[in-house]
Amino acid sequence: MALPIPGKPVRGSKSGAPVMALLDLLGRSWAMGIVWHLYKGPSTFRRLQEYCETISPTTLNKRLKELRDSHLIVRTVEGYALTQHGKELYELIEPLGNWAKGWAKNFK
Repeated sequence: MALPIPGKPVRGSKSGAPVMALLDLLGRSWAMGIVWHLYKGPSTFRRLQEYCETISPTTLNKRLKELRDSHLIVRTVEGYALTQHGKELYELIEPLGNWAKGWAKNFK
């Protein structure tokens, strides 16, 4: 699957609306989990692999490349870290996570 790029066709949008490109990227296995984890601070490949539990090294490498190419993470001497765009994204999505916890109570 190619990197979703705003302005190019992406999953769910022939026009590649920026929000649809972002949702395509974040909807890929473990992409959002990696962003969520890195908000706590830089992490090595091995720690990310442990956090993601069932992720294969191939898939983790692919997600890290996609997130780097999308300017959401960078590789540092401490491991992988969120860029300013990545931090801003987390701060926008974090309230959605809180809302989802309340919503999930409807299913208990």
